[in-house]
Amino acid sequence: MDIRFLGGAGEVGRSAILVNGRLLLDYGMKSEDPPQFPGDVDPEAVVASHGHLDHVGTIPSLLSGSARPPIHWTPPTRELALTLARDTLKLHGGTLQCPFTETDVQRVTQVSKTHGYRETFEAAGHEVTFFDAGHIPGSAHVLVDDGETRLLYTGDFHTDDQQLVSATTARPDADVVVCESTYSDVEHEERSTVESRFVESVERTLWEGGTVVIPAFAIGRTQEMLLICERHDIPCYVDGMGKRITEMLQHHPTFVRDADALQRAKSHARFVTGRDGQRKRIAEQNTAIITTSGMLHGGPAMTYVPAIRSNPVNKIAMTGYQVEGTPGRDLLDTGSAEIDGRRMPVSARVQQFDFSAHADRAGLLEFIESYRDETILVNHGDRCADFAAELRADGFDASAPERGDRWCWCWSDA
Repeated sequence: MDIRFLGGAGEVGRSAILVNGRLLLDYGMKSEDPPQFPGDVDPEAVVASHGHLDHVGTIPSLLSGSARPPIHWTPPTRELALTLARDTLKLHGGTLQCPFTETDVQRVTQVSKTHGYRETFEAAGHEVTFFDAGHIPGSAHVLVDDGETRLLYTGDFHTDDQQLVSATTARPDADVVVCESTYSDVEHEERSTVESRFVESVERTLWEGGTVVIPAFAIGRTQEMLLICERHDIPCYVDGMGKRITEMLQHHPTFVRDADALQRAKSHARFVTGRDGQRKRIAEQNTAIITTSGMLHGGPAMTYVPAIRSNPVNKIAMTGYQVEGTPGRDLLDTGSAEIDGRRMPVSARVQQFDFSAHADRAGLLEFIESYRDETILVNHGDRCADFAAELRADGFDASAPERGDRWCWCWSDA
């Protein structure tokens, strides 16, 4: 087996791995300014692990020429990828920040092939099987068998239950494991403890008469926050792309932990239309507002944060990791942020809650322990080389490929 790393090696973003020169695993983008994309490739087939921008954001560009490789994914991943592609077109279509056209996105629907978990299918001469990765609805570990070598590409995964999805329990046999390492140096707080602190914080602010803005990623995090608010009877609105994602996921009930709970959460929340100054009126209410974007670099949050920032009774509850250089990170570090082109001091209280959908260090080590006698290739992280070195010190055959590297295995009975 020949594995070539086109992106996602030693970095978080633009994940892309080419297997045997024929089968492409993921093809994402790295959200910087300007965004970064993987190397050029012309695969016979594409397999996508899950519907986040850093894993599927560049897939439509593969159809810009005459090639029409089939794209394999779970049903939710297909819907999420198309939603993200259309949003990218809306925001950046016709610029260098969007490497595809509306026609390319339409072609994606024509070559799409969906599969459930543990349903083996053929792609570019390989046997491929999806296993539930416990990251977001539809997320998958991808097992690739070329007849000689079994490659497990973990994608992003979580080893603890979330409200929206259950933890991964899959540990399929493999010879080589390409493993994400996003939180290889972080120990997450117990999920129940984080949720309790979040609920207590929001309820205290509402009791004091304040407004709570909850910036959240549209895919996964918005729905997690909705489920928590319904479970604890916290009044809330939901705004931004998360509305569409929530409605879409209801059409895929087998890919969420509790479809009835998600329906109750949707009914509990009030969906914002944004018409006739509605957002400014909501910002004056004694309520919680779950809204994109999760890092404050766009979306309806650009209305809500300026509207509540001056009152110290109000609160901004950050629910996801804030990448360095984003307004969300600036707000946490400095108490101010550049929003809509101007720097704004924020008197409202700001708190960070770790609702990560990734395995932490303990979860990664527990997962990798199942593959102690196999080859481990560490990717999708900011400290891949360090983590691989730690694994080697513990007796693993572990390495950290760099972007552009090729790894080859030839198995023989001789």
